[in-house]
Amino acid sequence: MLIKNQFDVAEPVDRVWAFFDDVPQVAACLPGAELTDDLGDDAYAGTVGVRMGPVKMQFAGKAKILERDDAAKRMVIDAAGADEKGRGQAAMTITAQLAASGSGTKVSLDQDLQLSGAAAQYGRGMIQDVTTVLMGQFASNMQQRIGAIERGESLDGVGTSSASGFAIGLQATRLALTRVFRRFFLPYQPASS
Repeated sequence: MLIKNQFDVAEPVDRVWAFFDDVPQVAACLPGAELTDDLGDDAYAGTVGVRMGPVKMQFAGKAKILERDDAAKRMVIDAAGADEKGRGQAAMTITAQLAASGSGTKVSLDQDLQLSGAAAQYGRGMIQDVTTVLMGQFASNMQQRIGAIERGESLDGVGTSSASGFAIGLQATRLALTRVFRRFFLPYQPASS
């Protein structure tokens, strides 16, 4: 399934791109993620834990940067992992595109996600809502870390958070209810192409 997210960062595009090039810093911003090893040649090992409803999944896997275009500010990452309890697998290709937006940066993330096992039981809407919540937290964490780096502050605990199942579930439910209310109570607006 293809999931698209966009968010703005109140920093110049070159500064955000330099941050994206520092994979340990980026991993620290993703709720529930931990980088465990730098395998060399733009490859990394790590874990990602996420709670979706009553199910907590802890994936261990690898990620590799397949493409990095400094001029276009575009990066493609391939990641795959398996739940540590053997309940499922996930594979994802992430395409990150950065563009100047006023004095800040617009970050576009396209995530081509394949799930199997327990994680696949959730519908596309729920997975997209959880991803949207996680990307919002990621954007906030990234903004905090870039700011701390610019001010020369210690990064201990700055812009890191765990993936709280309750908070994610609550926000994802809010997004789902908003979608339902829009569908029933607002005039139809065809998707722009």
